[in-house]
Amino acid sequence: MKPLVCVFALALTAAAQQPQPGIRPTAEETRRMQAKVDEIEAAVRTLQSRGTDPDLVADVAVYAKAGRMLLEFPEDFFTQDGINHALTVLDTGIERARDLENGKSPWMAQRPRRTHGFYSELDGSVQPYGVELPDSYDGSRPTRLYVWLHGRSAHLTEADFLYNLPRQRPPRPPVADNGQIQLDVYGRWNGAGWHFAAEDDVFEAIRAVEKRYNIDTRRIILRGFSMGGEGAWHIALQYPDRWAAAEIGAGTWSRRAQMPGYPPYQQAAMRIWENYIDWALNIFNLPLAGHDGERDPQVCCLPPPPRGTPTRGQLESSIHIREQLAKEGFPSEGDPYDLRVKAFPATFLISRNTGHGTSPEVRQKLDAFLKKYGDRGRISPDHIRFVTYTTRYDRDYWVSLDELQHQYERAEVDVRRLDAGKRYEVKTQNLTRLTLRETGGASEIQIDGRRLRVKPAPEIVLDKLATGWRVARVGGALSARPGLHKAHGLQGPIDDAFLDPFLLVRPTGAPWNPAVNDQALRTLAHFDSLYAHYFRAHPRIKDDKDVTAADFARYNVVLFGDPGSNRWIAKVSRKLPLRWTRQTVSLGGLQFPAARNYPALIYPDPLSPSHYVVIDSAMTFPDIEYYVGDYPLPRLGDFAVLTAHPGAEMPDVALAGLFDESWQLPKEIH
Repeated sequence: MKPLVCVFALALTAAAQQPQPGIRPTAEETRRMQAKVDEIEAAVRTLQSRGTDPDLVADVAVYAKAGRMLLEFPEDFFTQDGINHALTVLDTGIERARDLENGKSPWMAQRPRRTHGFYSELDGSVQPYGVELPDSYDGSRPTRLYVWLHGRSAHLTEADFLYNLPRQRPPRPPVADNGQIQLDVYGRWNGAGWHFAAEDDVFEAIRAVEKRYNIDTRRIILRGFSMGGEGAWHIALQYPDRWAAAEIGAGTWSRRAQMPGYPPYQQAAMRIWENYIDWALNIFNLPLAGHDGERDPQVCCLPPPPRGTPTRGQLESSIHIREQLAKEGFPSEGDPYDLRVKAFPATFLISRNTGHGTSPEVRQKLDAFLKKYGDRGRISPDHIRFVTYTTRYDRDYWVSLDELQHQYERAEVDVRRLDAGKRYEVKTQNLTRLTLRETGGASEIQIDGRRLRVKPAPEIVLDKLATGWRVARVGGALSARPGLHKAHGLQGPIDDAFLDPFLLVRPTGAPWNPAVNDQALRTLAHFDSLYAHYFRAHPRIKDDKDVTAADFARYNVVLFGDPGSNRWIAKVSRKLPLRWTRQTVSLGGLQFPAARNYPALIYPDPLSPSHYVVIDSAMTFPDIEYYVGDYPLPRLGDFAVLTAHPGAEMPDVALAGLFDESWQLPKEIH
């Protein structure tokens, strides 16, 4: 790929944080481990054939998965303790398997900590999580849930997670007992700083807990520190209506969004995940406590600042958020170590004489904060302020920003619900479609100075035309609009396809151009290996001849090869904004020889319009960012032309860019 500003600085930082190679298990240790994994996997197949409760089967399968990953990646053992712990974990898995084969599940009675597994809808893998139950929990009444995102750990394989969680040393900072269940999310080890699959796991793990335990969905609180704080900033600000409150400690922030030298399609992608400071207004309806120690020595940001630059370590994350709120018109006031935003429930705390951590004094304040807003629970507000830069993150309580005039530019809504829900006052920026819900008593909407009479309905959809806003739907079917439009989950970039369940499709036919087909196969294999190692799962893969219409209806489908080798590329390519023949690849007015060049793109699937089709691309960020990049940067936008190189795992980039809001090529492509 083309060289990029700051990639080398980021890679150097990442390399410094990579765990050093450790010892490998002996041949005898490997044999024992293989035998234990095989025994658990055989039991899982038997249990599945009997129709055993899938949740309980997952509680067994996750132990086999822990061993299987270490057998595949033995470099992840690191120490002799890691080997010993893995063997102990596998013994636990065997014990569980035998119990379940006899119709028993004694781990479901363990106190206070339990380890579980869930099958991920995203990629079909089984992933671990843990819960800690309060003494008071008996399942008779809904219980609040604290969701904990762990910090960076060099050695946190599934085996280490499963070994450590039930044992004495708590895997999270202590917190006052308010009768809550605590959920420890594994998050795919270090999961690219709680992005992509790790982000999905937060919500999948919550759903898994809700199936097993009596959870009060109005009282779910998000917590994280260090890398977990980085993830919590992102997840809290982009899903602000999911939480009764958020407690966020430390966390690195990205400097790349403020740095020059990136092409527009990469600058645009930075506005999704790398500029969480500019999403700060979304705290408006989210009780949030940001904190860290005043002497935090950790690297404040990625890429790191020039050597010798004074910083306050990861305390800078909450400082930047607080400063952004002041720019939005919401300054903080009070003691510099205990600042409150007067207009809404946000607080910023600093632990005195403390490094990368939390003082007892601040911990007491945080516990009081969690109790206060946990007691209150989520409340549907009458006044919403919400900001987004993409329709991927589009919702806050009863408002959805369905379509933007320009993706990756600030879109905003300021809406008030008045007269017990009869009237709504709405101000918008950079929006062309908006949905209001909880509108069962609505009779009038004033939006950007236009007055609309409406009938009460559970939801009302509004469209912005050249003449102003109109009602597009009240209850029933949407008014028809021709053409495609970027909308939630169908807005790109290429990497967005991997935030929802996806399927990779391998070509089996005769390629038009062997160099292109071989490069596509190398890309698929490279992605399968990277994803397995760093997102802890092998993606679903099928041969093109085995793919069905049901697969297109269920997944974002990622097709590799060319129209000769992959029958599905042949079917969909005629309906994409390109022309691909044996001789040339044409996008817009540009042509490339097809012997070595091929398109990579994301597009609404012509065979299943509510899903994506992706052609010849996996996730597009560099390898190093899978493990320690924290802010994986999509490199290709929505479309690209790639150039194959014999033997190279990854192709070169001839051009790349973004489709417009109607999924059309821009007038000029560079």
